[in-house]
Amino acid sequence: MAKAKKVRRAKPKKRKPAKLTSRSYFTMKELPPEIEERALASGGYPYDKKMKRKPYEKELRLLQIELLKLQEWAKKSGERIVIIFEGRDAAGKGGAIKRFMQHLAPRQARLVALSKPTEAELGQWYFQRYVPHLPSRGEMVLFDRSWYNRAGVEPVMGFCTEEQHQQFLEEAPKFEELLVDDGIRLFKLWLHIGREMQIKRQHARAHDPLKRWKLSPVDYKAIDHWDDYSRAFEKMIKATDTPHAPWTIILANDKLRTRLNAMRFVLSELPYSGRSEKSIGEIDKNIVLSGEECLARGLNK
Repeated sequence: MAKAKKVRRAKPKKRKPAKLTSRSYFTMKELPPEIEERALASGGYPYDKKMKRKPYEKELRLLQIELLKLQEWAKKSGERIVIIFEGRDAAGKGGAIKRFMQHLAPRQARLVALSKPTEAELGQWYFQRYVPHLPSRGEMVLFDRSWYNRAGVEPVMGFCTEEQHQQFLEEAPKFEELLVDDGIRLFKLWLHIGREMQIKRQHARAHDPLKRWKLSPVDYKAIDHWDDYSRAFEKMIKATDTPHAPWTIILANDKLRTRLNAMRFVLSELPYSGRSEKSIGEIDKNIVLSGEECLARGLNK
């Protein structure tokens, strides 16, 4: 009797693990453990623990009192102050601005957070839509994103041409020099977070009904375009970090430290009446960097 032939079964092919996209992260109930573990240290963050709430609240109160002194000084002297908050999605811009504005008199302190340009605005000089929002005598204006949309989200997402992007990088320093020469005190703050921290925060927003409104279709794509944004931001800092309008980069993986140091930096740069150096405290040089220092460290990579 002939022996039965052995049937060889084909070995299943090994499949490469699917690359997780931003949409994948948003739909997960829980993030992979490695994302949680690496979040705080991502992006070159120098601390392995977040700041405690109790000392934060104590320092925050002192700094907010100093901000009230600053506002009174600006009101009496007619100073005009502009503070720009920029950074990747979920960098903590809104939270920092909220603590800045929390106790300021609303008549002399305004938040500007513009939506996408109208058809009429698209036909204007690019900076034109921002000019009406600049401060008058005695006012402070805080921009939650600014004209620097054209340095990041617009070129990355294809909302402007390469020619328009390049023109912006050439014109922004000239525009800002005009503002500064006219007496406006201009601060440009860049809040820097790491990739894993951005994923963690965006995931939390997606699963919180009270925060979900913060997510736009562009936000859902931000993680997939991490490297594109990194290149755009590096190009932006190189072109627009000038002596008259320098960038200040704040490593922002810990929201509490970020808010305190953003306030400290602004307060330390202005000669307002009755300032208390003790209340302002020392700027944390581990997380507050110049544009040059940021580029040297390659933090946006």
